[in-house]
Amino acid sequence: MQPDDANMYWDLRLEALRNNPEAFATSYEEAMSKEDPVREVSKRLADSDSFTFGAIWDEEIVGMMTLVVQDTSKLRHVAHLIGVYVSPVVRNKGVGGQLLQKTIEKAKEEGYIEKINLSVVTNNDSAIRLYANAGFETWGVEKNALKMHREYYDEQHMTLEI
Repeated sequence: MQPDDANMYWDLRLEALRNNPEAFATSYEEAMSKEDPVREVSKRLADSDSFTFGAIWDEEIVGMMTLVVQDTSKLRHVAHLIGVYVSPVVRNKGVGGQLLQKTIEKAKEEGYIEKINLSVVTNNDSAIRLYANAGFETWGVEKNALKMHREYYDEQHMTLEI
């Protein structure tokens, strides 16, 4: 995705925060309280240390995935997969798999990324299955990683060696 896609990205991000609030560290309310979120998104999409991919279906953005690279030399070999979401209208149609494949290909193309890490709430079976099918392995589970409305969510940490 490019900086010009910021409005489209922001709309999908808000959908994600409404539909699956347990899957994201940011709440819908926090996102809505930002002063100029579309400008912020545009700057992030222009950042050379991250790569954001969007899935288009019937001329609408229906999926997104971001690969973030650390800017310090000792951590640059590890990328983090964040902001993953696929709209319910296209779930189970291969959209997530295509986004993930494209993201992994990009990591390989960059040449310096040696592994991709991610965190996923443990009750998101379809996402865990998607990552496992792509070769990601679990290296730990963090109990009570997220707390929302007095309810805790555990996160499964996964990694893929490139």
